[in-house]
Amino acid sequence: MTELLTVEEHRAGVLAAVSLLPAETVSLSEAAGRTLAEPVLAAHDAPGFDNSSMDGFAVRFRDVEGADAARPTTLEVVADLPAGATDDPALAAGEVARIMTGAPVPTDADAIVPFEDTAGGLADSLDTVRVLRAPAAPGAFIRRRGGDTRTGDTVLSAGERLGPFALAAAAAAGAAEVRAHRRPRVAVVSTGSELVAPGTVPGRGQTPDSNATLLAALVAGADADLELVDRIGDDPAGIDAVLGRAARADVVVFTGGVSAGAYEPVRLALSDRIAFEKVAMQPGKPQAFGVLDDGRIVFGLPGNPVSVAVSFEVFVRPALLALQGRAVIDRRVARLTAAESWTTPPGRRQYLPAAVDLVAGTVRPATAGGSGSHLAASLARAEAFAIVPAEVSAVSVGDPLDVMLIP
Repeated sequence: MTELLTVEEHRAGVLAAVSLLPAETVSLSEAAGRTLAEPVLAAHDAPGFDNSSMDGFAVRFRDVEGADAARPTTLEVVADLPAGATDDPALAAGEVARIMTGAPVPTDADAIVPFEDTAGGLADSLDTVRVLRAPAAPGAFIRRRGGDTRTGDTVLSAGERLGPFALAAAAAAGAAEVRAHRRPRVAVVSTGSELVAPGTVPGRGQTPDSNATLLAALVAGADADLELVDRIGDDPAGIDAVLGRAARADVVVFTGGVSAGAYEPVRLALSDRIAFEKVAMQPGKPQAFGVLDDGRIVFGLPGNPVSVAVSFEVFVRPALLALQGRAVIDRRVARLTAAESWTTPPGRRQYLPAAVDLVAGTVRPATAGGSGSHLAASLARAEAFAIVPAEVSAVSVGDPLDVMLIP
């Protein structure tokens, strides 16, 4: 009997075959979801000047120290500073400037009194203001220059994903463009003469092709570009034909046709070009992987939907992120306790579609059907995969488990 590879052994072979995609310069408007190839350094201090964190009055602390509702301090308003103002008005004893959030703090001021701590401070025009509560200390409500970053600081590191927060940080640091790796181009191919397009009423022996829809969404979620979505029957000749249509792809992902049955087109067409293995996992035992002579990476995944989802998360997604130079290629894993009991396959690591309660710190099967690889509906209820070690034969209530969280 063929010895099973461990998940780690198969994954190591996959990642060893990955070569980093080239970097290119892109504008921030085109960089969402990309992976940085070079760090982003701050082009200037941020903030670039001392500014107010509140709408209120820029004051000299010694002029208002000790002020309260019983002993208010009345001050003369000598300037008005909206956000974007460039003025730096002088403040003598007993003088203040009305100031809006983000406006530069006058050099002579060392604290801000919010409008809420004054009487009459919200009036559109006024000559004086009464301070009803003094700031706690000098520097109150002032955002200091360079308090976020200093010129030359590393704001984002190579390998980081440019999500919305990272893009905002790059913009705030003064970057208009970044060096990022090209997105992988991925072709998704479902195999099986029994497959029909979604929306088609399946006849006897037919089943809707849900894998193409599943993989297209998973590919997009891995920040890769979908080059082709195709479906072929069980004729091995169709494999080379679809590889021709996917000539621009960096990665081709087949589903189905990789087992030991009589009608396995991927195995029949590619057995001399890629490796067909059995991995000690459930679902997803049959796996195929290799690199074609032209450099394209080929995955052959099982045909059942849960097997496809698990195989993508464990092997394909990490490879797609590694191609982009991502520093973190794995999903977050939480340590939770089982809320229900279930059995597991002997000698194979189980990836069970699961529902989680992060408040209670618990995990349970997503459906009563367990981990059957054909249970596509269970994926709609799954928020995670509970990972049960190969040496565990049964999970009991209260057992601790690693759980792969799926957004």
